[in-house]
Amino acid sequence: MKNLRNSIFYVGVIGGFSVLMYWIILLGVKLETGRNLKIPTSDKSQWSEFLDSLIKNLHHPLALLLAQIVTIIFVARIFGWICIKIKQPAVIGEMIAGIVMGPSLIGMYLPEFSAALFPAESLGNLQFLSQIGLILFMYIVGMEIDMKILRNKAHDAVVISHASIIIPFVLGMGLAYFIYDEFAPADVQFTSFGLFAGIAMSITAFPVLARIVQERGIHKTKLGTIVITCAAADDITAWCILAVVIAIVKAGSFGSALYTVVLALGYVFLMIKVVRPFLKRIGDLYATSEKLSKPIVAIFFLTLVVSSYLTEVIGIHALFGAFIAGAIMPENIRFRNLFIEKVEDVALVLLLPLFFVFTGLRTQIGLLNEPYLWKIAGLIFAVAVIGKFVSSALAAKFVGQNWKDSLSIGALMNTRGLTELVALNIGYDLGVLSPELFSMFVIMALATTFMTGPTLDLINWLFRSSKPETEEDIALKNKYRILLSFDRPESGRALLKVADGLTNKRSESAEITAMHFLPTEELHHYNTDVYENEKFKDIVEESVALNRNITTMFKASSDIDNEIVNVANKSKHDLLLVGIGQSIYQGSLLGRVLGFTTRIINPENLLNTVTGKENILESAPFDDGTRQIIAKSHIPVGVLIDKDLADINTIFIPLFSLKDWNFIQNYVQKFIQNINARIEILDVEGKIMADLDTKEKIRLMEQAAPNQLTLRKEQSIEKDFLDQQDLMLISIDGWKHLVENKSPWLANIPSTLILSEDKK
Repeated sequence: MKNLRNSIFYVGVIGGFSVLMYWIILLGVKLETGRNLKIPTSDKSQWSEFLDSLIKNLHHPLALLLAQIVTIIFVARIFGWICIKIKQPAVIGEMIAGIVMGPSLIGMYLPEFSAALFPAESLGNLQFLSQIGLILFMYIVGMEIDMKILRNKAHDAVVISHASIIIPFVLGMGLAYFIYDEFAPADVQFTSFGLFAGIAMSITAFPVLARIVQERGIHKTKLGTIVITCAAADDITAWCILAVVIAIVKAGSFGSALYTVVLALGYVFLMIKVVRPFLKRIGDLYATSEKLSKPIVAIFFLTLVVSSYLTEVIGIHALFGAFIAGAIMPENIRFRNLFIEKVEDVALVLLLPLFFVFTGLRTQIGLLNEPYLWKIAGLIFAVAVIGKFVSSALAAKFVGQNWKDSLSIGALMNTRGLTELVALNIGYDLGVLSPELFSMFVIMALATTFMTGPTLDLINWLFRSSKPETEEDIALKNKYRILLSFDRPESGRALLKVADGLTNKRSESAEITAMHFLPTEELHHYNTDVYENEKFKDIVEESVALNRNITTMFKASSDIDNEIVNVANKSKHDLLLVGIGQSIYQGSLLGRVLGFTTRIINPENLLNTVTGKENILESAPFDDGTRQIIAKSHIPVGVLIDKDLADINTIFIPLFSLKDWNFIQNYVQKFIQNINARIEILDVEGKIMADLDTKEKIRLMEQAAPNQLTLRKEQSIEKDFLDQQDLMLISIDGWKHLVENKSPWLANIPSTLILSEDKK
């Protein structure tokens, strides 16, 4: 009745006011009498007029900008995903995507498409939008620099950092001396040209380096601490030098630039002594807040914009102001995280790829059309590597590091990445770098960033140790070792309960390692300890309640699925337990490309997530990370569907074949021996009892553990029975059978552990 009344009211209001609107239009048309109205006339059909209007709309500046953004983000994510798969930072893929979409590839082979998507008159809008992205990015970079580390651990790091700046800077100026006549623009002084060549050689990309350190799990080591501190000190020093260089270039001489430098020093003094204490007071007041009010957010963003504006007006570039605004943020980690989360997605995902493509549109590799020009590009690369890698390594060795760590520091400090591109674009905008030289330096930035990972792998290989097997190693081999990977803390609790159920009474001869991987983009080096404590809090509490010693492993990774597999295969554990959730897979193929994640909720959806055979793999979607983990792991894998697992007293095991029983019986024995679990075995197809050997093994097991083992037929399985079970143990093939046959059990199953067989 109520729905009918609402429908009548809706139709009455819409119909009545539509008639009224039509009547007003009729009256209004009469008012046109006597007016000299210009009514467009055309010989074209209405369809042709519509097409013309549509084409005009497609070329509208806003429509064109939106089309550019969509294309850029899509291509950047594809190349970023490819680089992640080959163990390279995603930023390299985004840099390559920019070059690919520029005149070096698309513009060369698809000039009409390139001209339509990136017409010259549209590049101004793209540039300004990319500059906003850079300002937000530099704000994040400033916030990521932990001033406490610089104050407390900067002794050796400052020596290494400054050596890694001054030596390549001088080498860059020396290089500029030899290429000035041929490559410097005609109206550029040598001082400006030499200073920019020096700064281009001496930059280290702090954000990229920090993520490489996290992904390699060395952030807690002495090496990781030193190199992070070096990079932070390098970043601050390099940006200060760049600000002075920009001032000199804009002023035309060092003497004229002194006025700009004095103003810049006054600005820095104001930010540190006046603005920073004010922001600190706000930070202290709202340090414990989960969310920030809009007026407070407005204050900090206003600080960012005003700071950027002042440095742009002074003449040392808006990016320096954004960097300083980030660096003076309150040091409270939670407070900084709130702001980084607000800014990061928009800056890194939406706006920063525009900068890469804008850089790519400027990079014309086709200009290097002679062997001589490629020799000069090779010389620039050699000077960059020698200046940064060698100087950092030798300085590290001088302050007391061993050769392996010294070379590793050199390789990491040689990472240039995005920060280098920012400096190069500033030089290009100021007219200091010619198009040919700009392209050479961009190639150098790409190559030095790309070589970081392989160089670190080579150093680790050269300094690998072949220690003889110790008694501790032998004892470790004899232990039953379980590795569990969890995404959510509650999932970790459930996995630990299962692991304890398999090893409870043999804890001295067992080892449990709990690991959690976090996507690299969600973790910042300065808050690693906070994240780790939060993620492991529940599982550590559970280990105390169970009186179990566990080892924890926390790491950032850009490819979590493969990271789990690599750890499992290298660590030689006996069983890998994983929980269903987003940290072990990354959604659909499109989701992988665009960075989306999904979750599995309905048990029936697990059909494709727990497949281990090739014939089953073909029916599974390409995107399933859990499938990859099972398929690539060399050890048995258990996938836990946690439905609020509390205790493990009764375990239900449906068996569909003798093969299932052959490997599941080992887990049955462990559960009985360690926690006296009651096992309910269901012979689904009658194959178990039909086999005399299997029947005898079960009988012997029943004798060893009276009243612990019961064999059932399918007719006796009802909802009440399933409600009494704490855990269901099933093979991958068994689970596939349940889902394909749409078993009525699926709606009522308890927490379920799906097991793959041993592949040895």
